[in-house]
Amino acid sequence: MSTFCSVIKFENLQELKRLFHWGPIIALGVIAICSTMAMIDSVLWYWPLHTTGGSVNFIMLINWTVMILYNYFNAMFVGPGFVPLGWKPENSQDSMYLQYCKVCQAYKAPRSHHCRKCNRCVMKMDHHCPWINNCCGYQNHASFTLFLLLAPLGCIHAAFIFVMTMYTQLYNRLSFGWNTVKIDMSAARRDPLPIIPFGLAAFAATLFALGLALGTTIAVGMLFFIQMKIILRNKTSIESWIEEKAKDRIQYYQLDEVFVFPYDMGSRWKNFKQVFTWSGVPEGDGLEWPIREGCHQYSLTIEQLKQKADKRVRSVRYKVIEDYSGACCPLNKGIKTFFTSPCTEEPRIKLQRGEFILATRGLRYWLYGDKILDDSFTEGVSRIRGWFPRNCVEKCPCDAETDQGPEDEKKTR
Repeated sequence: MSTFCSVIKFENLQELKRLFHWGPIIALGVIAICSTMAMIDSVLWYWPLHTTGGSVNFIMLINWTVMILYNYFNAMFVGPGFVPLGWKPENSQDSMYLQYCKVCQAYKAPRSHHCRKCNRCVMKMDHHCPWINNCCGYQNHASFTLFLLLAPLGCIHAAFIFVMTMYTQLYNRLSFGWNTVKIDMSAARRDPLPIIPFGLAAFAATLFALGLALGTTIAVGMLFFIQMKIILRNKTSIESWIEEKAKDRIQYYQLDEVFVFPYDMGSRWKNFKQVFTWSGVPEGDGLEWPIREGCHQYSLTIEQLKQKADKRVRSVRYKVIEDYSGACCPLNKGIKTFFTSPCTEEPRIKLQRGEFILATRGLRYWLYGDKILDDSFTEGVSRIRGWFPRNCVEKCPCDAETDQGPEDEKKTR
């Protein structure tokens, strides 16, 4: 009883408000529709419970639903883990390597970033996901990724049930060609007949659920592969952008240095174990991280400070070469752009050819930044901020932002 009371606390009950958001409502609605229709179709019209196969199939459907919901609610309610308010490093001299968050009144620990939606500094922040109405980060990265894996697998099973239900109920025999090859479906007919006939309403509901299952399989499956790609490199999407800007900074100033990402353990298996553990608790405390040999604990934060001080690297300028309507998932910008649209509540920017954009971060096929509404590139001008496809813009020449060349600017620095 004491354990139960320790879990049901006021703070935990307050977290229930995360459910009242369009993201969780849609996600849970899709899970409920696909799971319920798969069970109904299976029991009533496809694979009855009195058969061994039907019983095993029904248990598997329940198992998928339980595991999907368990990891989904873990990702939502456990959360990413936040940097304690007022946090500062044990060694006061280390604060010179860290950025200070005025909102949290604390230093940003390595790999942490401030989320405007959560209004807190998030440990190992990857992104703020509207589908769980929370950030994906240190504590819930494993649960979130498992949800992305289990949801497509469960939907594939459900889609099979939907297809076979419609197939067996609408046809007794299916012919190919000139009736020379036939598949006898008489064994699939129920004897006795089902209590509820497979009517038009059941067909429409099954077809609708099939569409949801296939769409979820494709969309969520793509997200799973993206997450696994960065997990095996022990990076986050934000850190990938920092690394890209680091390489751009070194190339621009022709520096005799190589940026080495400090948290890549050099092995995919070691990187994998940084997120997935048998205990379910990720390694470390979210404030200090194991680093590869030859790197500094604050190598990445030092690079961030360099980029923050460097106005040119902090925001990379792009010129719009192709119009963009501002659609969330544009079909006319390519399949990869369509399926990798950022899962975020942040807006998209409508672009017209000839405009200029200052990109501050990005993904492989999308960039995030500011569209400047006048012809000047000075600080304080009016801007529109949001996401836009990477294939709609091209990077401006390095000397476009300044009258100095790389060698001259390096001398002035």
